[in-house]
Amino acid sequence: MRNGPVVVGVDGSKPSLDAVAAAAREARLRGVGLRVVHAFLWPAMHVPLGPSPTGPPDGGLRNMAERLVADAVEHARTAEPEVEVEGEIVTGEPLTVLERRSRDAALTVVGSRGLGGFTGLLLGSTAVHLSAHGRCPVMVVRGRPEPAGHVLLGMDGSPAGEAAVEFAFAEASLRGAGLVALHTWNNWTGPAVGGPGEPLPLVYDMDMLRDEEERVMAEALSGWQAKYPEVTVHRRLVQARTRPALIEASEDAQLLVVGARGRGGFAGLLLGSVSQAVLHHAHCPVAVVRHREAEH
Repeated sequence: MRNGPVVVGVDGSKPSLDAVAAAAREARLRGVGLRVVHAFLWPAMHVPLGPSPTGPPDGGLRNMAERLVADAVEHARTAEPEVEVEGEIVTGEPLTVLERRSRDAALTVVGSRGLGGFTGLLLGSTAVHLSAHGRCPVMVVRGRPEPAGHVLLGMDGSPAGEAAVEFAFAEASLRGAGLVALHTWNNWTGPAVGGPGEPLPLVYDMDMLRDEEERVMAEALSGWQAKYPEVTVHRRLVQARTRPALIEASEDAQLLVVGARGRGGFAGLLLGSVSQAVLHHAHCPVAVVRHREAEH
């Protein structure tokens, strides 16, 4: 795991303040500082930033941004008093600013939606795009308030998913929680249902396929179980489609961890269909962990 600060993006919305509290907790668990970042877009729009000549002296966009960050910093300090918190206002568009700050961060945290979201959208564009482009693991705070339970890992045994496995074990250890590793499989004898990247119908020997998937799962977990012996691991091999299985399983989890892309993804896509689905529909916060080679 990286040793940099935890970074959280704020815009004054309730989801972003929920993200601040979650980020402060992550910083405490890691023993690192928290950096509260607000992307200040207005200077690029060439609009007046100071108070109006006829308005109050504490008015204006710059003062509003400073109050927004100060309130978020205070919210973090109230949630986790022992965490060192700093606030930062950075000129630029939110995705660009947060992607840049993620380069030396241990974790970047955002709310599921911000002030710029359209009513009815399940997830804001910043959360989706940062999950695809962030240079460190990205946590999107969503779902039920104060989720409890185990850490849920969605795994497929691919090399690209190894970073997500490592992150899930580390999170379970930090939180003192159990880890449920969920791996789905299907014999694909039915009609082709599902989205891009899912295989066409094929007929396999079910026992052989199940044995192979168990082997893949065991190999992907074995080394990390040895490194984190304090984490109790429950393996869950499910014959089902991945997206609905993970969404349903997230109902009693405190965190869902997935890789950005799995072995079914199209080359060139930065965020796979499973990752996008759980970002929109999971019942708990979601951490998306990109393969290390994809971070550079």
